[in-house]
Amino acid sequence: MNNILRLALAGLLIGSYGTSLGCLAADDKFAEVEITATKLTEKVYMLSGAGGNIGVSAGEDGLLIIDDQFAPLADKISAALANIQPGKPKYIVNTHYHGDHTGGNSIFGQQGIIFAHDNVLKRLASDEDYSKQALPSITYDQGIKIHFNDDTLSLMYLPAGHTDGDSVIFWRDAPVVHMGDLFFKDRFPFIDLKAGGSVVGFRDNVATLLAKIDDEAKIIPGHGGLANKQDLIKFKQMLDTSIDWMNTQLKSGKSLDAIKQQGLPEALKQWEWQFISQETWIETLYNGLKAN
Repeated sequence: MNNILRLALAGLLIGSYGTSLGCLAADDKFAEVEITATKLTEKVYMLSGAGGNIGVSAGEDGLLIIDDQFAPLADKISAALANIQPGKPKYIVNTHYHGDHTGGNSIFGQQGIIFAHDNVLKRLASDEDYSKQALPSITYDQGIKIHFNDDTLSLMYLPAGHTDGDSVIFWRDAPVVHMGDLFFKDRFPFIDLKAGGSVVGFRDNVATLLAKIDDEAKIIPGHGGLANKQDLIKFKQMLDTSIDWMNTQLKSGKSLDAIKQQGLPEALKQWEWQFISQETWIETLYNGLKAN
């Protein structure tokens, strides 16, 4: 992901959290971002700011974070972590390669060990903006377990969905799941078709995870507020409706322009947001399903 694309994505994602970029200079576009902490259990927290939500394990073994947003926010993230527990993160988990989840690697990777799927390393290593210290040093194919703070965190790889390197993290003894960008709460997801993502694969991954998530689980989405299983079921239903609708349009032989002009069904319109508008979602569905 080049600098221009990363900055554009940063602006859109910051905008989705309510921070206006119009009055900010280019070099301090993160100045008004606040990092807020939500306590989920005695040892697990969620941090929200700009970019992907951060999961935190805090305890006698130290700190572990899941995703780290943008590099310019590292000081604010560190301050939020210090309010939870002193020390720097020993481990950093990247749920996928996008810069709004891995930008802080360059800072936190100086002293912490970064975990990610094999494909995340491949993509970050090919990006000139990522130094060696910002790259995962421990990677895996299907998954790996981290035994930390009297719990076990299972890092589970899901095949092509949001990207080709998505991981979801389950706590064994806490009712918490971090879904990375396989879950955008109450909004259309970004499916990165150019990075191995798949519309059908995304939906199928959500179905797989629903079967594994307990009813009382607290779900940390990649974007949006803290969620529960009912929120995820609602999200899955939206994906099903979207896919079924687009397949019907494709079978009728309609062009992309004609489908855009027609617009989405009324039931789907409420899911649009600044980064994924109705038109963008139609394009994603069309391009992701037309070859099937």
